[in-house]
Amino acid sequence: MQYFSGRFKEKADDLILDFHSSINFDKRLYRYDIMGSIAHVRGLGKQNILTMEESKKIEEALREILEDMDHGKVKFSIEYEDIHMNIEKILIDKIGNLGKKLHTGRSRNDQVALDMKLFTKDEIKKIQSYIIELIEILIDFARKHKHTYMPGFTHLQKAQPVSFSHYILAYVEMFRRDYERLENSFNLMNTSPLGSAALAGTTHPLDRNYTSEILGFSHPTWNSMDGVSDRDYLLEVMSDLSIVMVHLSRFSEEIITYCSNDYGYIELSDAFSTGSSIMPQKKNPDAAELIRGKSGRVIGDMTGFFTTMKGIPLAYNKDMQEDKEAFFDVVDSVKACFTVFNEMVKTMIVKKEKMYEACKHGYINATDIADYLTEKGMSFRDAYKLTGAMVSYGIEKKKALDDFSMEEFNNFSGLFNEDIYEKISIEYCVEKRITLGGPGSESVGKHIENIDKFLKESIENLKSYKINDIL
Repeated sequence: MQYFSGRFKEKADDLILDFHSSINFDKRLYRYDIMGSIAHVRGLGKQNILTMEESKKIEEALREILEDMDHGKVKFSIEYEDIHMNIEKILIDKIGNLGKKLHTGRSRNDQVALDMKLFTKDEIKKIQSYIIELIEILIDFARKHKHTYMPGFTHLQKAQPVSFSHYILAYVEMFRRDYERLENSFNLMNTSPLGSAALAGTTHPLDRNYTSEILGFSHPTWNSMDGVSDRDYLLEVMSDLSIVMVHLSRFSEEIITYCSNDYGYIELSDAFSTGSSIMPQKKNPDAAELIRGKSGRVIGDMTGFFTTMKGIPLAYNKDMQEDKEAFFDVVDSVKACFTVFNEMVKTMIVKKEKMYEACKHGYINATDIADYLTEKGMSFRDAYKLTGAMVSYGIEKKKALDDFSMEEFNNFSGLFNEDIYEKISIEYCVEKRITLGGPGSESVGKHIENIDKFLKESIENLKSYKINDIL
């Protein structure tokens, strides 16, 4: 910051200017920086630190600068290091010495902390909107496929039959938690650092509650040292978004698997698939693969910034400048993935017959035979062992359990009656599971009602948030 300082006798070397400068990436914060400056200068006027005329003139100039920036008329310079000093230099050039008064009672330390918080709040709401959009798409599938039956897996082995609705709702729950994690992060970080100055506040009688309120924060930060050096909210949001990407990656992995030739449970739209440069029959799920791959990038950004922050003493240190590129990359990657993923899933085709046929292989109704015998009075452990023997026999004879004759059933136990065929049908195996959280259509219907309520409340929450309200 040598250009505004009387401390240095020599001009900064071009190497350090380039190394030190953040303008090439933090210029995207310009709207938030101007928002913070408008709030600050209004506060200076309110407290008679500046006259109201001076305050209004500076705000008017800042709004003109914002309009120029919105229309790409401003050229930034690395000589002025970052977005904060570039805007201040433009302001001084525009209105002269009056522009120098804007920084009264403020430091770049609380300025950058404020900009990042305002930016992060908006990005949280944007990403929450993508999550809600995806949940709406998934709920639409869940409504349509309560009676679409498919194998459920553990260890990637067929385990028990479920409905496609139940399967989809498992991901709905993951994304609901993602939304709520982000909401919790939003509430924890919703405090204004403006007025913390460099680290020890200021002797000027700023009304921090006033500036906090007009910027949409719940209240000012309680400690000025923490106010300028807190990056917990970025670590937390990056962690939240890493979990989001884990969920998108897991879902993408299953989409990749289920649309393969050997499964064929779903089919992706041609618009979200690619071909091969040599094999004309190929239809590759590249979009899902890229999303799966980008999860590593997001987790890497998070890990890198955690490592940066772990050894930083109070209060502000230049290391913290490393937050921006990592965080920008995280939010940009997540939004890009949702943009593609939501449309890819929306156009996905469910192969109902293929799923049902897959249920007939793999002895996925074996547990229901054990349950049947238990209901007839046999202990579960004995029923479990006997059913295992039946499966072994079926594998040897190449017969599904449904295809056993009554004589074969009775050879294993006299407890079997004709009703066994109904009790181990795929439909019955799914529909009889009516406990809360189960795959039966009755339970699934209640789950959908619960999600509908969540969606309604969440959409109202998002509508009530005003982005860039001060402008």
